Parts: sequence; structure tokens; C-alpha cells
Amino acid sequence: MNTTKLFNFPSRAISLVQFCGMKNFKAPPTYDIEIPENAKLKFIDKIPTLPTNIKPPKMQKRLRYIRGPEDVHNFLMYKQYGIMALGGGRLKHGHFEMIRMTLHRKIDLSRMFAVWRVDAPWQPVTKRGQGTRLGGGKGPIDHYVTPVKAGRIVVELAGKCEFKEVEEFLTDIANKLPFKAMAVSQEMLTKMKDQEKWEEENNQNSFTMKYLIQNNMGGCQRWLSPNDFKYFCKYV
Repeated sequence: MNTTKLFNFPSRAISLVQFCGMKNFKAPPTYDIEIPENAKLKFIDKIPTLPTNIKPPKMQKRLRYIRGPEDVHNFLMYKQYGIMALGGGRLKHGHFEMIRMTLHRKIDLSRMFAVWRVDAPWQPVTKRGQGTRLGGGKGPIDHYVTPVKAGRIVVELAGKCEFKEVEEFLTDIANKLPFKAMAVSQEMLTKMKDQEKWEEENNQNSFTMKYLIQNNMGGCQRWLSPNDFKYFCKYV
């Protein structure tokens, strides 16, 4: 229904016509994905299950498990969203529970689901009691951890949703992890790989870190570690 209002001013009369118009909204995206029956994250055991006749083995630190890039689990299986580690570190059982409980509160299980992309805690960490005398062999096992390398996908979220819906709480989870991490989507991963490839191909500075280390510029090989010779100071 059209309504006309007249406003009389000293110089001229202005006519304002108000009418209802049709608005065109974009069609919602179609998601070609099936929601599994168990959309929740599986509970992670605090201690690995071992046969009854095997004593829990102790282990050294083995920092090589958290150094360098991840070569296997560095992609999204469902091509949607997840949390990617930006550096190396160790996940404890409390971090697994924090991720699981936060996602169960935030996601809509009728149209979203989440899957783990890391193993349950398996690496033992030993610790001696306070005030105990040194010596006498390695101390008892205190807890178990899961080592994570840079580029590893920690948890993956998929379903009938957009990145804006899940970015806030995925970023909140990533900020609580014991290493640097970020919420990513498939588009972000693709752009990051393309950007890294473009920078490597179009770099006009010939004095790269690889060139400096291999040619011992300034005698840098005297104070570099073996990992710097392997990764050229990229993963520290």
C-alpha cells in the first residue's frame, strides 16, 4: 500500500513515497556432507592401555618429536575447518578435555561434528618428588603427553555450517593450547600454501637463510645447532 506524505517548506514542497519492495537474498550454500551417528568427540584416556604382563616403559624427552614440520597430518580431511598448530609442543590430558568439553557446548550436534586428528597421550613423562635425593635411576612416570609438530591439525570440525559461525570458539580453544595455534579453513590453508610458494619463487634477495648457513657467512656455523642446518632456522 502506497502512502504519500507532503511536507510544506517555504521554498518548495517535497513528496516522500514509501512502498514495499522485493528483496533478493543469496541462496544458502549446499553442503554435500553426511553427519555421522556419533557427532561428539571421543573421550581420550589419561593413561594408555597396556597388557597386564607388560610394565609401563619409561622414555627420554626425545624433542625431535616436536621439532620441524608435520609431513602427514597437515591437511583437512573434510575440507572445512579445524585448529592447526603453528609450533611444536605437547598436549596433556587436560588439554584434550578442554577441547572436548568446549566443542560439545558450542557446536550444534544436529548439523555439525568434530573428529580428533591427534593420538591419545602415549609418551611418558617422568618426575621425581620434591625433596628426594638424586641418583637411583630414572624417576617414576608422572603423566603422559602427545607430541605435536608445527602444521599438525589438532582437531577438525565439519558439517552444515560456515566459518564465521565456528571461528570464535575455535580461536578461543587455540589460544588455550600450550603452543601457538590458530583456527583455519580450507580456503586459508590453500592461500597460505600458495603465498609461501609465490614468495619462494619471487624472492629477489639472494641472501636467504639457507645461503647464509651453507656458505658459513660470518662464521655462523660455529654457533648453529644441527636443527638449524636441517630446517634453516624456519622452525625454532
